[in-house]
Amino acid sequence: MCLSIPSKVVKIDVVNNIATIDTMGVQRDASLALMQKGEIAIGDYVLLHIGFIMNKIDAEEALLSLQTYQEIIDSMDEEEVSCGFET
Repeated sequence: MCLSIPSKVVKIDVVNNIATIDTMGVQRDASLALMQKGEIAIGDYVLLHIGFIMNKIDAEEALLSLQTYQEIIDSMDEEEVSCGFET
């Protein structure tokens, strides 16, 4: 199962067809190869999979999801946050 956390586009590099996205404070580059030219803009929220932006999502839905993820993180103890879930 894949869980995609909404990410905010903070920079677009049209020459290399990539966007810099921010996922809960962590920034990384993601490919725009699967999107139509001009479909994504700075400030948009997107979902990505294996380094590719798959689609743009509604900002309100993205913020609700991010709030839920933060609540989950806040409920975890320090070891779970740093090491992952225990099995």
